[in-house]
Amino acid sequence: MTRKGNLKRRLGWLEIGFYSGGAALIAVFFWVRADGERLRQEGLEAFQEVARQTAVDSQDPVVKVPVETLPGDRQSSEQNPAYSPSNPDQTSWADERIREYEESLKVAGAPPLAVLSIEHLDITVPVYNGTDEYTLNRGVGRIKGTAWVDTDGNLGIAGHRDGFFRPLKDIQIGDSMQLQTAGGTVTYEVSSIEIVEPDDVSVLSPTDGRTITLVTCYPFYYVGHAPKRYIVKATAEHFLAKT
Repeated sequence: MTRKGNLKRRLGWLEIGFYSGGAALIAVFFWVRADGERLRQEGLEAFQEVARQTAVDSQDPVVKVPVETLPGDRQSSEQNPAYSPSNPDQTSWADERIREYEESLKVAGAPPLAVLSIEHLDITVPVYNGTDEYTLNRGVGRIKGTAWVDTDGNLGIAGHRDGFFRPLKDIQIGDSMQLQTAGGTVTYEVSSIEIVEPDDVSVLSPTDGRTITLVTCYPFYYVGHAPKRYIVKATAEHFLAKT
């Protein structure tokens, strides 16, 4: 009986240890998620500051500055509900994508150029310049060589199929999206959805009016490197200038 009693006590302590360890892991998980969202929000606030400063600078003679020289550090910020999206819904994200997203937010980088919103798909994501892996882990990226965010032409924006752009699988022709930039907010309407080969760059050809071309890999649920590209084109319908 004594040996059984000792065994029972040991099992009891072991059970308590498992529960305590599980609780600690859950606490760490939520702490990492919260810290990641704080850093993400700082990135969006950095975009807000750049937009505010651009509006001030526009009162002076225009000086063209290369894209690559945009400031990388935020000097100050003012809370603005227009740039305070809800936390991204990561329920459909791949586990590895969530980890890489959280890691990318620990590294300082340039502020976003814009914020892309597709409200009915719960997409509100910062748009950075470039499509390197670090950039696409923390948001979506302007494809260099395509139109600038505040000009006419075909603006290409790339994102991961297992991250921010996974909800694009449910987008339909006629849906709307908004792009907030330093110049204001442009509303776009989806005009076409197609699947192409990876080397088909014709989808990024210049256009006369304002166009957005969203690019992600396809199929959305595919093990390994997806063989196709999912292309969503949208044309500008309404422009609200920033005042």
